[in-house]
Amino acid sequence: MRKLNEAVDRFAYQHPRFGVPNLMRVIVAGNIVVYLLMMFAGYEAVSFLAFDWQAITHGEIWRLVTFIFMPDASSPLWLAISLYLYYMIGTTLEREWGTAKFNLYYLSGVLLTAVTGVIIGLASGNAWISGSDYVNLSMFFAFAMLYPDTQFLLFFIIPVKVKWLALIDGAFFALAVLSSLFRMYWLGALLPVIALLNFFVFFWTNISDEIAYRRGRARHQTSHQTIQFKAAVKQQKKKEAERGYRHKCAVCGRTDTDYPDLEFRYCSRCAGYHCFCQDHIFDHVHFTE
Repeated sequence: MRKLNEAVDRFAYQHPRFGVPNLMRVIVAGNIVVYLLMMFAGYEAVSFLAFDWQAITHGEIWRLVTFIFMPDASSPLWLAISLYLYYMIGTTLEREWGTAKFNLYYLSGVLLTAVTGVIIGLASGNAWISGSDYVNLSMFFAFAMLYPDTQFLLFFIIPVKVKWLALIDGAFFALAVLSSLFRMYWLGALLPVIALLNFFVFFWTNISDEIAYRRGRARHQTSHQTIQFKAAVKQQKKKEAERGYRHKCAVCGRTDTDYPDLEFRYCSRCAGYHCFCQDHIFDHVHFTE
């Protein structure tokens, strides 16, 4: 998986002009046009764009691609919100990655979705896909991976970080898969998994590096060689409370409790940590052990 991820990065670097600039503008414009045709001419006027295995086997091969222009929402308001959201996410990813890598990400999602439809069609004789909702959701996962702390307004009121919305979407993915499996709707069960597969192909290096970092950090924190500063501070305060002072001169025995105006320092030339008052910090025999 890591090698595939590196191959994608290498291809995007070597072919920066690959793909369609402002791809999401084309996708959004196509969805708007198809939705308007659907409103004024009815669904039958645009149904030839949907992925229909029976029609594809009769020569309508354009359906392998044109299903991405089928709107996912029936409400004009929800369509406007979703298209704006995906346009913003898509353009942000294109600025972050460059045109080549973003086109690879989106088009590979479309390709995997189409291949899944073909496999199900060959196995069952029927497959129907209308819209690219799972492709767009995998794009949302990519955005959440790159900008986890960006905030969106949930219901236009509640500010929520993108990483939490991505977890909610992941839960809906899992529910969609389980529901489809329960109904033995294999295409519905595979499409969310394929969308996540596309995400993992492009982000496997990031995910594996993050896991390795967290494991290493956990091992470091639990190592006996690591100083636990919070625990050390608590232990030090506990000792101070038990003995009744914080500093005590190693020569005269005076403490900061008995002489609060007295300054105490530690000698850097002594072996170990030894405290001295201001009268003996420069006038004492250095500890060697």
